[in-house]
Amino acid sequence: MAKTKYVYFFGNGDAEGDESMRSILGGKGANLAQMAKKPLSLPVPPGFTISIDVCQEYYKLGRKYPAGLDKEVAEYLAKLEKSFGKKLGDESDPLLVSVRSGAAESMPGMMDTVLNLGLNDKSVIGLATKTNNERFAWDAYRRFIQMFGNVAMGVDHDKFEEIIDEVKAVRGIKEDTDLSVDELKTIVSKYKEMYKKEKGEEFPQNPQEQMWDAISAVFGSWMNPRAITYRKLNNIDENVIKGTAVTVMAMVFGNMGETSGTGVGFSRDPSTGENHFMAEYLINAQGEDVVAGIRTPMDISALEKQQPKIFKEISTIRDRLEKHYHDMQDMEFTVQEGKLFMLQCRSGKRTGPAAVKMAVDMVAEKMITKEEALLRVKPDQLDQLLHPQFDTKALKAAKPLAEALNASPGAGCGQIVFTAEEAVEWDKEGKKVILVRKETSPDDIAGMYVAQGILTSTGGRTSHAAVVARGMGTPCVCGCAAVVFNAKDKVTIGGKEFKKGDFISIDGSTGRVFGDVIPVTPAAVSGDLETYLSWADEVREKSVRTTPSGKKVNGFEVKANAEQNEAPQAFRFGAAGIGLCRTEHMFFEEPKLTSFQKMIISETTEERKKNLKEILPLQEKDFYGIIKTMEGRDVTIRLLDPPLNEFIQAETPELAAALAKKLGVSIELINKKYAELNEHNPMLGHRGCRLAITYPEIYETQVEAIARATAKVEKEGLKHDVRIMIPNVTTFAELKQIREQAEAVIAKVNEELGTKLKFQIGSMIEFPRAAATADKIAEYADFFSFGTNDLTQTTFGFSRDDYSKFIDSYLDQKILLQDPFKTLDEDGVGVMIALAEEKGRSVKSDLHLGICGEHGGDPASIELCYKLGLNYVSCSPFRVPAARLAGAQAVIKAKK
Repeated sequence: MAKTKYVYFFGNGDAEGDESMRSILGGKGANLAQMAKKPLSLPVPPGFTISIDVCQEYYKLGRKYPAGLDKEVAEYLAKLEKSFGKKLGDESDPLLVSVRSGAAESMPGMMDTVLNLGLNDKSVIGLATKTNNERFAWDAYRRFIQMFGNVAMGVDHDKFEEIIDEVKAVRGIKEDTDLSVDELKTIVSKYKEMYKKEKGEEFPQNPQEQMWDAISAVFGSWMNPRAITYRKLNNIDENVIKGTAVTVMAMVFGNMGETSGTGVGFSRDPSTGENHFMAEYLINAQGEDVVAGIRTPMDISALEKQQPKIFKEISTIRDRLEKHYHDMQDMEFTVQEGKLFMLQCRSGKRTGPAAVKMAVDMVAEKMITKEEALLRVKPDQLDQLLHPQFDTKALKAAKPLAEALNASPGAGCGQIVFTAEEAVEWDKEGKKVILVRKETSPDDIAGMYVAQGILTSTGGRTSHAAVVARGMGTPCVCGCAAVVFNAKDKVTIGGKEFKKGDFISIDGSTGRVFGDVIPVTPAAVSGDLETYLSWADEVREKSVRTTPSGKKVNGFEVKANAEQNEAPQAFRFGAAGIGLCRTEHMFFEEPKLTSFQKMIISETTEERKKNLKEILPLQEKDFYGIIKTMEGRDVTIRLLDPPLNEFIQAETPELAAALAKKLGVSIELINKKYAELNEHNPMLGHRGCRLAITYPEIYETQVEAIARATAKVEKEGLKHDVRIMIPNVTTFAELKQIREQAEAVIAKVNEELGTKLKFQIGSMIEFPRAAATADKIAEYADFFSFGTNDLTQTTFGFSRDDYSKFIDSYLDQKILLQDPFKTLDEDGVGVMIALAEEKGRSVKSDLHLGICGEHGGDPASIELCYKLGLNYVSCSPFRVPAARLAGAQAVIKAKK
């Protein structure tokens, strides 16, 4: 049996892996290997990567390593030492290494890193002598103790910071770079004293032990809270992305003086997508200083003046990497005494607007195809392009308190909070917050996710705060020196003091900060987004697939769930039609509500019809508005769905008295009707088509209003395509009876107005019985629309109103892998849809099928709907652009 290979080498112009091995080496390891070997052959320090397989074994074995790994690592460490000409732990010329994480999917800052590993009390002296740079050696040792002590041994980061701040305060200095050799030695001594007090033992001096402790810490960080949170927030499937690799690489040093430095760059602007090199650089520093935002770096353009040769070299590498990977690259590099080294490259995180612009530009540059471009943007990223922006007039009138680095675009307005925990807590209370920090750390991920915006006093456009904010689409302003923290819960911004809870606004597009609430205006689909989505529409329109039941289906549309006031927005966002117009929403508006309430409390059919007659012209006006707005696109109008008790608010004596007064009836009548209408389980009660069976005049009035509105639109010479949908159908007999009643009303209107109106009449499929008898229902239906909210409830037996009490436990324990009310359950609900598709189309091969539940805007659910042969999905207007893209991606993935 062949020995399992766990470790892979890279360096000196060759490597055992390449970019195709992300699932084994992780993104970092795979890309380092690719950069090291031909055709790129870039200057990469040598090292080795311990595979993701080890991470899986590590957790399976109870945080222990598989047999033979220790020998394999020792073999590859010896190879690294030979390649670099130094030995780990050598007292006169020590090899120092970094130990870094790298999953197959980029998770910036979420897992751990240790730098300068291999230093101890003896080798630090050898390093100082060998480099003839005592300050560099002691600064490296100080950094190592702090990072290793925190990451590998669990000592609180703040305890190290307190010591260094105390030493700086004695001499009144602000920057770490101003510390003298003696001060660095003092800090190292104090660090070790504090470490012994915290851990009850001396700081580890054996470099081999240090290395294994660091490797274990990196593997352990796969399951740290921030990494778990990041995977949840970014829908990273742990069944696909199964762990992290660990890369051990020879250290090169950016903190060896004025000809050394470190930088992070993006081959295109990750905020805007503009095709220019956006990079930042720190002289005499290590990479963590840039990423952590501890110091605010300078723009890469400054390097062109200081070290033109290095600037030219890194600019050339930027172009080569982008051409090789056909994508925007995020790269880390270090300059050691005038020599450039590449430490990392990966496809860079970017905002939604930047992702769209890059995709469109790269197609124009013939770097990628349209289909490749359509797979480059996550559907949820499009939401960022549709977020409201600050009102132009209000923005011109507002006076900024400060201006700093525009790290992530967008308008953010909210109340100031100073910790991630406060942000989460206030968000739960429904408050909108701006997270204000000196700098953010990976542990702040949950607070950053819920914040309307992020403002930091230090750090640049490549800091942790900026990178994570861009990935989330959260507005961010970084490196704002005008932000001064006075005391707990107080901050001064541009000379004005603010306390926790005060409102500020930030503009992530310009970097400006305001001390006021600035109004916002809605966005529109235009420019690059319009071009991009037109490609998506083209792919969906031309799509052809065969359903599981063997039927051929052409095209895949995206419609909107909308009423009259939302229809224009749906139209602007590119909806092909209205897949669900909820008529009950219209009844909640006055004066219709009063007339409808009078109808509900009516004691006789005649009285009910009289009150419905008052509603008829009002409903007709609503329907006319939406049909006209959609300019010939189809409009599917669902007849009344909810139970009548939702319209009678009489839970308390005060509410009953107010309603009685409003309707001009006795309190006794209100209480009587409320008692009659009250149900133990209204979701499965007297609602939808059941109302039409007991009170046919309700649906008859609605159908008449639809017919008259359509006739009016037709008379004006305008196009129309109106469809009528019946909810809550469980048996063909319900639909048959209601269809006959509706057709009789339509015939009556045609006779009166001299029109020849025809309407498609379809059924919602919301219950397992409806799916199981879809062949019988199809005999009386022109189309099916799956109400997946109720279909999920009735298939699972979960109440959507109550399932929150247990769903988190189900997800945490992996009893369910997805929340079934957010993403369609393929194994249960999906089977019901497939059954209805097969049975329905066995009767009518051209039966039109779609969904109109909340799932219609979920990318994974859209992919399933395409696979099952549905003709369309319908979602809220603001999800339409994302659904247009998700639908196209489903088509492209199905081809592959």
